[in-house]
Amino acid sequence: MTVNATTTSMASLYDSADLTSLSWLEQRWVAWYLYFDDPVLATGLMTFLVHEIVYFGRCIPWIIVDAIPYFRRWKLQASKVPTPQEQWECCKQVLISHFLVELPVIWFFHPMAEMFGMSTYQLTFPALPQMALQLLFFFVFEDMFHYFAHQALHYGPLYKHIHKLHHKYSAPFGLAAEYAHPAEVAILGMGTISGPLLYCYLTGDLHIITIYTWISLRLFQAIDAHSGYDFPWSLQHIVPFWSGADHHDFHHMAFTNNFSTSFRWWDRLFGTDDKYRAYKKRVAAMKNATKEQRAQMEKVLLAEVEADGLRAEAEVVRNAEKVKTT
Repeated sequence: MTVNATTTSMASLYDSADLTSLSWLEQRWVAWYLYFDDPVLATGLMTFLVHEIVYFGRCIPWIIVDAIPYFRRWKLQASKVPTPQEQWECCKQVLISHFLVELPVIWFFHPMAEMFGMSTYQLTFPALPQMALQLLFFFVFEDMFHYFAHQALHYGPLYKHIHKLHHKYSAPFGLAAEYAHPAEVAILGMGTISGPLLYCYLTGDLHIITIYTWISLRLFQAIDAHSGYDFPWSLQHIVPFWSGADHHDFHHMAFTNNFSTSFRWWDRLFGTDDKYRAYKKRVAAMKNATKEQRAQMEKVLLAEVEADGLRAEAEVVRNAEKVKTT
């Protein structure tokens, strides 16, 4: 179905479709577009709702986990548990970014998607193997984009005026995944949206249902990476090159290492995980110590790493001031 939905009613676009042969989800998809009878409104609203429901839906379990002392044994920085006030302040900043930055972009996503040949209201949905390959491409592309853009945001003026807000929490938590300056949300968000648009431009074969799946998985990844918890069943213990909370928590604590999002290979390739790997070796060397000794040594080690990170951050800010004065 390739008819331009802006020149005719939505109902007429589905006249030739055998709705009884559709899956339950496809039938709901048709019903959604028929209800609004406006593809721009229907796509914009659905995209925003998907983002908000997935984001806050995934954050709520982590808020509950933070409130239960039992889970402290798996918290990477156990002495730093976000307070309800911190959670609320974080939530307000996230909502500001969602409505002022992400909503306008989302609302104009339908015409942009159609310009690149993306299917929105059309039937039928892509097969799962096809979606899996597309999602793999999106993950790899976004991880590459994020690595270099994130490093750039640690450059003096960009850090001081933009990225510093995201580093407010040296021990991140789920809600803080999108706690960032609106400019940072826009910059890093380009990595999330550019992969699908590039794929669609090159192949002309992409359905927005794949984008919704991608957005959901990307949000899960970002929120889990900021959760501050490393469980034995966490994905990084199953997929060796996956980043996860253990990898990204160190970035917030030490400031300088681990710039990637989903995978570890860019940091390993460019050596931007050297401090992280040295830290992990020192932690591993404590395995024969008693529980009390281990807790004390980890406390000292965490303090050392965080102190180094604070010095590094202060140096970046000082360099930003030098750039300003010159």
